[in-house]
Amino acid sequence: MVNRHAARLRRLLDGSERPPRWPAGVSVRTLRDTADAKAMHGLLIRIYGEDDADVFPSFEDWWGRVSGDPEFSAELCFLASDTTGRLAGLAHCWTSAFLKDLAVRPDMRRRGIGAALLDHCFAVFRARGAARLDLKVELDNAAGLRLYERAGMVRVPWEG
Repeated sequence: MVNRHAARLRRLLDGSERPPRWPAGVSVRTLRDTADAKAMHGLLIRIYGEDDADVFPSFEDWWGRVSGDPEFSAELCFLASDTTGRLAGLAHCWTSAFLKDLAVRPDMRRRGIGAALLDHCFAVFRARGAARLDLKVELDNAAGLRLYERAGMVRVPWEG
C-alpha cells in the first residue's frame, strides 16, 4: 500500500555518519522512569497537537501502547535536556532500527538539537550492528524533510 501523505526515508549506516554535535548546555540520556515518559508524552502532544486522540490519547493509554510494543526499549528513547533539566527534545526508536518520533521543543528549535539527536540515533544503531535507520515523515513537514535530507536520508519504497 502506498502512503500518499508520507514518505519512508532511510540512512545507510556505512561509517560515513557524523558524530553528534550537541549545542552548549544540552545533554542526552536514555529514558529512566515514568516521569521521563510523561515528559515525552507532553512534548509529543505539544508538537503534534491534542486534536488527534488516536495518536495521543491519555498518558496511560499512550504509555501502555508504547511500552507494551515488542519493539520498545527504554535504551532507545533518547532525551535531550537543557541546563535546567527540562526536556528540550527527544528521539524514540524501535528495536527494528526505525525512528518513531523526533521532536524538539519549539523554543529550542534551530539550535542543532534535532540534528544531534538524529546523529546520535545513527551512531547508536551502527554500534548495535544495524545497516540502516528508517523513519516515516509527513510530506507537509518541510522542516523535517530538510533535516533528514541534510543528514543523508533518502526516500525508499514503503515495501522492504
